[in-house]
Amino acid sequence: MVAEINDFIIYLREIKKTSKNTEVSYQRDLMQLASFLEQQGIREVDKVTKTSLTSYILHLEKEGKATTTISRCLASMKAFFHFECKEGRIQKDPAELLKAPKVEKKAPTILTVDEVNSLLSQPGGETPKELRDRAMLELLYATGIRVSELIHLKKTDVNLSIGYITCRDEHKERMVPFGKVAKLALSAYMERGRVYFLRDQESPWLFTNCNGKSMSRQGFWKIIKFYGDKAGIKADITPHTLRHSFAAHLLRNGADIHAVQAMLGHSDMATTQMYMNYTQGEDLRRSYTGAHPRG
Repeated sequence: MVAEINDFIIYLREIKKTSKNTEVSYQRDLMQLASFLEQQGIREVDKVTKTSLTSYILHLEKEGKATTTISRCLASMKAFFHFECKEGRIQKDPAELLKAPKVEKKAPTILTVDEVNSLLSQPGGETPKELRDRAMLELLYATGIRVSELIHLKKTDVNLSIGYITCRDEHKERMVPFGKVAKLALSAYMERGRVYFLRDQESPWLFTNCNGKSMSRQGFWKIIKFYGDKAGIKADITPHTLRHSFAAHLLRNGADIHAVQAMLGHSDMATTQMYMNYTQGEDLRRSYTGAHPRG
């Protein structure tokens, strides 16, 4: 099956133009499947059946894999065997009728305004690293952009004079405003911090690591984890936590939900509505606590 998997990955890269992360994820999932099937004596793609794929899913469940991980593996299998069927290598798609396990949706972690203020105040000095970290955290909370969008921002994507950034993906771009606090942090970083990391090198990226290269997701995850611990915040903070908090705080303070949807880049209003449900629940809780004799 390895040759067929490699052909599928080439198809994803050259025809579907998928991202490198997607490509790596599909290849990892499918190679693990191939290894399992080989242990069962199945080495050829046309010998794979629905029963053998079901056995693999049960194997993943017994190993304690998360529901989201199993769902992702299933999506990889479905895409691969659909491709094999379309290419005429197999007559019947063994993954077509497989059902994904139900994913329990966890409520997003949303910080209070005080917690956000505490987090953002942690890089309080004037070293280049603190200037960079403060600018990244302030911009993330000010715009609600994804961490992938943050680390791929170019210097030319920032308009300091009018307070906007431009975010791009494969299909569209959107402009997101930011406020005066983020503007001050960005200005300080661009004037006194960025040049330190570049060391006379040229780089299109707005934020870089200590070697002047583009910041990685893992690198920024460590930054936000460090400052979260330093602030004494008990919640499990990830880069997405500030995105969740941005949306919830805007809606809580009366922002138009369509404007928030546009800033977040959500194609589906239902995704943004989740934050509205959260804010309404918090309002109900406060009303109850304030009015009930035993609240």
